[in-house]
Amino acid sequence: MEERKIRVALTHGDTNGVGYELIFKTFENLTMLELCTPIIYGSPKVATYHRNALGIQTNFTIISQAEEAREGRLNLLTVFDEEIKVEMGTPTEESGNTGLRAIDRALEDYEKGLVDVLVTAPIDNTENFHFSGQSRYLEDHLNAFNKGISILTHDKLRIALATRNLPLKQVTESVTLETIKMKAEALHLSLRRDFMITNPRIAVLALNPKAGDKGLIGTEEKEIIAPAIQQLVEKGIQAFGPYAADDFFGKGYYSDFDGILAMYYDQGLTPFRSLVGDEGVNFTAGLPIVRTAPLHNALFSQAGKNMTDCTSMRHALYTAIDIFKHRKAYDEAYANPLKKLYKEKRDDSEKARFAVPKNPA
Repeated sequence: MEERKIRVALTHGDTNGVGYELIFKTFENLTMLELCTPIIYGSPKVATYHRNALGIQTNFTIISQAEEAREGRLNLLTVFDEEIKVEMGTPTEESGNTGLRAIDRALEDYEKGLVDVLVTAPIDNTENFHFSGQSRYLEDHLNAFNKGISILTHDKLRIALATRNLPLKQVTESVTLETIKMKAEALHLSLRRDFMITNPRIAVLALNPKAGDKGLIGTEEKEIIAPAIQQLVEKGIQAFGPYAADDFFGKGYYSDFDGILAMYYDQGLTPFRSLVGDEGVNFTAGLPIVRTAPLHNALFSQAGKNMTDCTSMRHALYTAIDIFKHRKAYDEAYANPLKKLYKEKRDDSEKARFAVPKNPA
């Protein structure tokens, strides 16, 4: 019997933002329905309002339960049906909360085994709606044993963040040996399980300019980051660094690695956006559910104007489907691994190649 298509839960995000526009534009191309069974978690009334205002002809089928979803259709599950005020481009407390209601219902269905992956449209922290972010919201509501790690991904470029979105004055105290080890280990597992890279190479970036410049600009590299890298190596993880971010990206060293661990938000986001433009995806690794999102905010200034590019949303969908398949294959392969018949001899040639500083001063 043929297996059912992967069921993708798509949450509509802030209802005054561009969530519905992203979803409708993504599924204007009907071939997308061949990849998965999409279920929008939202409101038929709000969805219709957006579609009419945008002049987009994408059709959807209204359902009340995830069990009713049909393949070959864009299904819209009614999370709420009461009237709400839609003010495109104007974030409100109500519009933000409707986005959270969609997530809550999608997670309920995930726990019941009714959906497989989650792709979230943007919800922003605004003056009218104070919000710490969807990644943290998912961690709290899934009661995840291990906290997630944000990975920015596009093609072979994958940048993970060692710290959350923090004021710069708080970053230094958050960069600890244990944090770096924990995040690097989470990145290592994700590269193996979610991206099917058998023996990934991870670059760890420095915290200070010029990687501390031998202690003149900071000592975190010598006292924290380098020892963490050494302990990772002792555990069999191919970790290298710390690398000064300007040289690392400016001279193209990033292409030699499968994953990169940046110390803080701007250090990872700025080069990533510069290199990939609007096609990147935000993936929250380490959660029970595969969750991806487009790499931009709710774009309130564009809401209702039919001018938003859906490329990042489409790539978020592709990425979620690929990772779900990879996890399934990985878990099946490692459920009953064969016993080693001999002691493996470790090959340090790769380690030696990357340990030599490039273009040393």
